Amino acid sequence: MRRIPFFVISSLILMAASLPSESFSQGTNTTRLSSGEADSLYHEHYRNQYHFSARRGWISDPCGFLYYEGKYHCYWWGCAESEDLVHFNEVSRMVHRDVPRGLGCWTGCVVADPQNTAGFGNDAYIACLTLNDAERKNQSQAITISHDHGRTFSYYDGNPVLDIGYQDFRDPTVIWLEESRQWLMVVSKTLESKVAFYTSPDLKQWTWLSDFGPAGRTYRCFECPDFFKLKIDNGPMKGKEKWVLVVSVDWDNEQYFVGNFDGKEFHAEGLKQETGVYVDRGPDFYASRTFKDFDNALNGRVYSIGWMSNWRYCRDLPMTYGKGFWSVPRELSLRDTPDGWRLVQKPKSELTSLRGQQQHFKGRLKAGRTVIKDISQLGNVYEAEVSFDTSASNTYGLNLCVGDGRKLVVTYNTDSHSLVVDRTQVADFSMEKFLQTCHAKIAPINGQLKLHIFVDKCCVEIFSEDGTSVFSMATFAADDQTGLELFSHDNGTRYRLDVWPLQSIWQ
Repeated sequence: MRRIPFFVISSLILMAASLPSESFSQGTNTTRLSSGEADSLYHEHYRNQYHFSARRGWISDPCGFLYYEGKYHCYWWGCAESEDLVHFNEVSRMVHRDVPRGLGCWTGCVVADPQNTAGFGNDAYIACLTLNDAERKNQSQAITISHDHGRTFSYYDGNPVLDIGYQDFRDPTVIWLEESRQWLMVVSKTLESKVAFYTSPDLKQWTWLSDFGPAGRTYRCFECPDFFKLKIDNGPMKGKEKWVLVVSVDWDNEQYFVGNFDGKEFHAEGLKQETGVYVDRGPDFYASRTFKDFDNALNGRVYSIGWMSNWRYCRDLPMTYGKGFWSVPRELSLRDTPDGWRLVQKPKSELTSLRGQQQHFKGRLKAGRTVIKDISQLGNVYEAEVSFDTSASNTYGLNLCVGDGRKLVVTYNTDSHSLVVDRTQVADFSMEKFLQTCHAKIAPINGQLKLHIFVDKCCVEIFSEDGTSVFSMATFAADDQTGLELFSHDNGTRYRLDVWPLQSIWQ
């Protein structure tokens, strides 16, 4: 995808590293900070308190997630480690140390090689990434090697390992296929709206297998592919697995395809050429990656994290500590529905470890607005679960991040089953590209509309329809926009609301 050039990222890193005296240490990476700067770190304006962001500088696409040696390793070509995907230890701002001048390290992935298939040793971590040569207008695939548990990587002299002479050929995901004892690379031919499949015995010599696409939404781009198996959670095939291909499209969204992989080709089921199925209905979930389990310790559980922004305005957002942040971790599964296969996304259960004292509210909605007391003091750092009765015709919803005449509006109509999320009034800055409204048809479950909501300093994630519809969006509300309201067109709808303050992960 379009990236901040490598030399710009390097400059930002050097600027961050030059901050004056007194150290703040997290993991192996130490930055010199004054006492005042250390006190303000992770408390900057718009700094989310439980969504991961880099200490300083740019963060966009997840660039390789794996579970290995008993922990999660998360890359954006910086590196953070985690034992639960809730608390993170940032260990490096830039893991690639000796990339030749003029080449940019773009999105890719990281694998472990305990069987030493590549010949770099059975302790090696290997990054597979796109080299962007701006002068030659060429993108190729390369590898870098780590022998310090994935914290720093050295450039491989035999690069590139895959070069087909394309300007838009990028974002590899690499997985190990135990059945064939081969590595599989999934990489985008961006402007052709295709994903190419390659195989290799050693991560160095790659053979083309097949292309998938064009398919689904193909308007602007087709990039950042991920490929993984998921278990089916219902129906006659419960417990069995299907392959899922996720592709980022149009700079601002993701679509997915479900089907079978025969070792050479991916065959999508129920494919519609006109449109894909969206991973997320909001404007800010992109380039997500799943964690590849090289310890075989996750018992088939699959977790993903996405970048919570899009390329229409990400460079212009008013974040003082850097740019960008990631979503909460999501556990994935598949569900068989009357409309076809649907991806199910649920917040990782360990997030409940951040919960404080629960506040409970219930009753019947009154026409107009109802202010939920004591929520404003939580400072937009909380989790909420709300359910509304859908048996009687009505239009109702919530106002989040309320204050100074601004709010994020979530509206549901019981007759049309339409859920609308309107953020045109929420940000405390003016940016036309940010003024967006998103919507989806959300069917009631057992006569109830249920929403699971995560509110943080500058974003909101809403899980609905038991995880089959999710809305993720940046909000950038002001510090005094912390209120919560319920509203209704008519009297009488029953509701139940539970709210938990969430602890900061930046203790």
